[in-house]
Amino acid sequence: MHADYFDLNCQKCPRLAAFLSEVKEKNPTYHCEPVAPFGDENAKLLIVGLAPGMHGANATGRPFTGDYAGIFLYEALHEFGFSNRPTSESLSDDLVLKNARITNAVKCLPPQNKPTGDEINQCNSFLAAELQTLPEKSVILALGLIAHQAVLKAYGLKISSAKFAHNAKHDLPSGHTLINSYHTSRYNVNTKRLTKETFDTVFETIIRKLK
Repeated sequence: MHADYFDLNCQKCPRLAAFLSEVKEKNPTYHCEPVAPFGDENAKLLIVGLAPGMHGANATGRPFTGDYAGIFLYEALHEFGFSNRPTSESLSDDLVLKNARITNAVKCLPPQNKPTGDEINQCNSFLAAELQTLPEKSVILALGLIAHQAVLKAYGLKISSAKFAHNAKHDLPSGHTLINSYHTSRYNVNTKRLTKETFDTVFETIIRKLK
């Protein structure tokens, strides 16, 4: 993985580093380190989530893998031709993403899934470096408000410069396009804030933009 946009040994956030040690003691088999982006190195679709989930990416070492939040995401990636299979179970499955990569605004598990503003800012340089590697006319899919704001920060834009709304499109200075979606969390799916149909509409927008 590209050194500028990922550091497995990062200890910039003392609270997160301490929390990972604590979780590792209770769950010795868990990954409990920063979670690397996953997918195609030359992808034109970059999906940005919030942070690894305790029993998901933090356990498996792959974004959106092993917990509920990945179900909708990997199904959609498969359905719209970005992946060779509809589920992501572990690093040892044969999942391959095509023209898509998944990353997070914060690379380490935060307590209660809530990173602080400082932690989001500390990790933002990694996201900024990753965005620099995207090919021309790429699409960035931000899952949730924090991911949306992290992308704007990474481009040096004001948070007020683009309003978060489901399936909204925003032009970025680089010629890339930012597209928003509600996060694929269990809460959003259970409350019907996000349904398969409304998530599919986001991917239909992405496909049109990439064409």
